[in-house]
Amino acid sequence: MSTDAGSPGTTSGEPPLGRVTITDVARAAGVSVATVSKVINGRYGVAASTSERVLEVVARLGYESSLVASSLRRRRTDVIGILVAEFEPFATELLKGVSAAVAGTGYDVLAYSGSVSGDNTVGWERRSLSRLAGTLIDGAVIVTPTVLFPTTDIPVVAIDPHTGPTGPTTIDSDNVGGARAATRHLLELGHRRIGHVRGRTDLESAHRRERGYREALAEAGVPFDPDLVRDGGYRAATTTEAARALLELPDPPTAIFAANDLSAIRTVEVARERGLRVPEDLSVVGFDNVPEASNCEPPLTTVAQPLQQMGAEAVRLLLDLLDGKERERHVHMPARLVVRRSSGPAPVR
Repeated sequence: MSTDAGSPGTTSGEPPLGRVTITDVARAAGVSVATVSKVINGRYGVAASTSERVLEVVARLGYESSLVASSLRRRRTDVIGILVAEFEPFATELLKGVSAAVAGTGYDVLAYSGSVSGDNTVGWERRSLSRLAGTLIDGAVIVTPTVLFPTTDIPVVAIDPHTGPTGPTTIDSDNVGGARAATRHLLELGHRRIGHVRGRTDLESAHRRERGYREALAEAGVPFDPDLVRDGGYRAATTTEAARALLELPDPPTAIFAANDLSAIRTVEVARERGLRVPEDLSVVGFDNVPEASNCEPPLTTVAQPLQQMGAEAVRLLLDLLDGKERERHVHMPARLVVRRSSGPAPVR
């Protein structure tokens, strides 16, 4: 087999099973490692026929250069990180928007969930960034960070941040307005005993949704009752006790506004376990409009956040930051009420 000038003659052959290395490519193409390096990095000094042969072998063997080695050499990886605490429906919807927005940009996406459990939930984004920043990713979108942003050398965009629209570049939706609309909807149906299953108390979005709930009650002249508010933490597991506590009250609510859909769906399940019908005995409204909201029984009335658009806009913001372009620092998107069958007129007691 012919070789390029100065390279040792080698015989072609398939590499053993496992990760394909640059040496495997050189051996299969019959060229030197230095020649392969020149071809894949677009440097001069390689004949067109040799370059074509090397690229054919690269494609056939599925060779990819190491991200770490590439970042050390080029000071960039062409990869953006999407950092989440866990892959739950909210994050999954955002990732759909991220995937659509990154297409054709030349960037790859690394979706990463750090070790988050037990007593190490706070600060997970700091640990994740320390592992990835600078060597594996050029910039990051962080979903619902728990703390103020750590110092990092890479651009960062936060979705639904801990502190609200302050500090780094952020994206959120109209949490106050959406919660106000959800509570008004229940008030218009004649409900006056309206419970609220709160979200994560470390996130600004949860405080804003409770604020919208309280504002709607005040507008309607309904006194706020602290006994009607319980912590659900945005999680189905912690919502169980919250929903039970509300429904076991001597004068239980006729409606419950939950701070997210997972909590609302779990509230419906708890109500059923107690022999209550939804919405005849208890109306339930959620927040987010994840796909599970329309697929549950009955389909859930909820406040729709434009989750896929939020994910897409986060990518566009991040790419502009990577290119040094000036953009608005805080993007605020609308939220709208979607009425389905889980809400109905207040029962007569």
